[in-house]
Amino acid sequence: MNYSIVVTGGAGYLGSVMVPELLKLGHKVTVVDNFMFGQNSLADVCYMDNFNVVRADARDAKIIKEVTKSADIVIPLAALVGAPLCYRDEIGTITTNKDAIATLSSILSKEQRILMPVTNSGYGVGQEGVFCTEKTPLNPISTYGKTKVEAEAIILERENSISFRLATVFGMSPRMRLDLLVNDFTYRAVKDGFIVIFEGHFKRNYIHIRDVARAFIHGIDNFETMKGEAYNVGLSDANLSKIELCEKIKLQVPNFTIMEAPIGKDIDQRNYIVSNDKIEATGFKPKFSLEIGIKELLKGYTIINNSKFSNV
Repeated sequence: MNYSIVVTGGAGYLGSVMVPELLKLGHKVTVVDNFMFGQNSLADVCYMDNFNVVRADARDAKIIKEVTKSADIVIPLAALVGAPLCYRDEIGTITTNKDAIATLSSILSKEQRILMPVTNSGYGVGQEGVFCTEKTPLNPISTYGKTKVEAEAIILERENSISFRLATVFGMSPRMRLDLLVNDFTYRAVKDGFIVIFEGHFKRNYIHIRDVARAFIHGIDNFETMKGEAYNVGLSDANLSKIELCEKIKLQVPNFTIMEAPIGKDIDQRNYIVSNDKIEATGFKPKFSLEIGIKELLKGYTIINNSKFSNV
C-alpha cells in the first residue's frame, strides 16, 4: 500500500538516504527542511512526480499544519543531533527536538501515524554486562539525549506512533556527517593515520544508515502490530568499546595507529550495551555489518577530502 508521507528534516544525514527509498516504493513524499547546512542532497529525486519539497522550519506550526493535513504518515527527522551541537545551541535543541514534536502531536489527528527516531543514548550509563532493553529505565545525560527522551514520551502517549531508539549510525550519505563515531574514527584512520582515544572502554551500539531506513520501512509495513512501542535499532554483534571499534577499523587500515590518553572526557557520557531482540522478534534483521560500513566509508573518503560534513 502506498502512503502520503511527510518527512521533516528530510534533507539531512538520515533523510537523504531514507526519502529516495520511500519514493522507490511508490510512496508520495513531501520533505520539509530549512537546508541549514546548504546541502543539495535531494537534488537527484526532484524529477520524481511523487516527491515534493517545502523550504521551511519544522517549528513553524502554521506550515506544518498545512503540509500534514492530508498526510497518512509523518516522520519527524528534523532535529539538532549530537551532544556538541546541542550544547552550543540549547534553545534551538529544546524548541526543535522537543517542542516541535509536541506541536506536531497536537496538530495531527489520532488516525495519522508518526514514526520517529530517538537515540539509545537515553540509557546514559548502563550496568557492566547488562543489556539495555526497552524496559530499562532511561537516564539521559546530555541535552540531546534528554530532549529526545521527552519527545519519545510525547509521541508514545498518542499510541498511533512508533519510536526507534537508534544506535550510533554510520555509513555514507548524500548529506554526510563526519562527527558520528564510526565515520569520524574511520576518517581519522584514512586522513591522519592515527587517533588518540580517551575513555576507550566506553561501549555503545552501532547501526548502518541504510538499515535505519529499512527499519522505518519495516515499521510502515508492520505498523498495526508495532504501534505504541519503542524499539532499539542496532547491530546485535556490535556492542563495542571505542578501542574495539578502532581495532575493527585497523583490520582494513593496517597502518592505523591507536593511542590511549589517560585524560579527556566525552560531552555525552554514554556507556552501555543494548539488546535489539524486540525489533528482531518482529522480523527485522540488519543487512549491513560494521565491516561493510567501514569498507564503504573508505571508498567514500577517497571522494571526501575536507571536514565540512559535520555537526560539530
